[in-house]
Amino acid sequence: MKRKIYPKLVAWKNNPQHKPLVLLGARQVGKTYILKEFGKNEFDHFVYVNCHNNPFASSLFSDFNITRIIYQLEQLYECRIIPGKTLLFFDEIQEVKNGISALKYFCEDLRELHVVVAGSMLGISLREDESYPVGKIDNLKMYPMSFDEFLLANGRDRLAQSLRNLQWADLSIHHDTLVEYLRQYYFTGGMPEAVSTWIKGKNASETRTVQKAILSTYFGDMGKHTKTEVERIRMLWNSIPSQLAKENKKFVFGAVKKGARAAEYEKSIQWLVDSGLIYKVCRVSKPEEPLRFYADNSAFKVFLHDVGLLACLCGARSSEMLLGMKAFTEFKGAFTENYVMNQIKTLEYSDSIADEVYYYSKANSPMEVDFVVQGGERVIPVEVKAGETTHSKSLSAFVNNEFAHYSLRGLRCSMLQYANQQWMENIPLYAVEAFFSKEGLGTE
Repeated sequence: MKRKIYPKLVAWKNNPQHKPLVLLGARQVGKTYILKEFGKNEFDHFVYVNCHNNPFASSLFSDFNITRIIYQLEQLYECRIIPGKTLLFFDEIQEVKNGISALKYFCEDLRELHVVVAGSMLGISLREDESYPVGKIDNLKMYPMSFDEFLLANGRDRLAQSLRNLQWADLSIHHDTLVEYLRQYYFTGGMPEAVSTWIKGKNASETRTVQKAILSTYFGDMGKHTKTEVERIRMLWNSIPSQLAKENKKFVFGAVKKGARAAEYEKSIQWLVDSGLIYKVCRVSKPEEPLRFYADNSAFKVFLHDVGLLACLCGARSSEMLLGMKAFTEFKGAFTENYVMNQIKTLEYSDSIADEVYYYSKANSPMEVDFVVQGGERVIPVEVKAGETTHSKSLSAFVNNEFAHYSLRGLRCSMLQYANQQWMENIPLYAVEAFFSKEGLGTE
């Protein structure tokens, strides 16, 4: 499968100042697959070390003598490890003691060698018994497949290219086709195994089985990485569908457990954020750059990292997802808002790119703007509409009244085709990723 992170990997390889690369991401988003493809395609030699349940890997970092480590790897794998020609890939690096710390010494003692590691975001960044080698590594983040990547996986390269170009007149011809693919994407989401299973057989039951297995893995990880917080993390996780189904999607701790308080669940929320399983979108008081100066971290919304897993987690029927328009409107548009957030996040690659997505609401008022996004050159207030009913009272009040002196231009994402209303643009939902990419989101 083609993944848009691949050019970033090639750029890292060609950078003469490269450091060991850490590819972060939630479980099963395709990190191992893409790094193997990268190693086989871009290097003369490729050495793959899976650290999970590997006694050799467990003893490899008994000290940080890089010469010894390279020698032992060459003997075991019967190959030469040559700087500039070999990619050395440590998978599940968090599973072995001192593996993360060793990256510092690869950087200092053998920087010309291309070393990559992959593992869960939480396991790598929060390992308690060793320090993270800040300043000695390069970071990239990987997310579930975007809608663009879903089109590529279906062999629709030209359609995907047309979408990236945002030629609205041309796209209008393909509107119904793109809506159909979007409907399928709401069901499959962007987990590569689920997408691959769907494409091979168009079997909804088999695809849902894959999704359930992934959710089961996540549920098990919640017990593996924590002790006292396990129950709270799982309760928070299971509450997400009901939180998103509310008209006002602000996260309410009382919906997790009666009488629950924020202080009790702060660590649990952060665990899910750090693991890459949820995205936390805080409220902002005004649409002024930099948005983070005006963020209210006590009020936030929570989204799952994959819309297909959200559908599976809440038990949405496959037939309702794949037929008609119900997938777009079910649960007060929860799938659609989650989808939009997923597409925006896939444009983020590096730790140096801040999270610049918020939402706006006003006390004692029904006015709420679903997202407020800091693009490359402007702040964009975004309203998400799940269907073709597109009254935009809140967005209009926000742009034309509440913050008229900011000269903002709003964005509405809906099932309608492109329309320019001067103060606001309407774009079809399938164009969300392409639109924000053009706006410079996710660039450094």
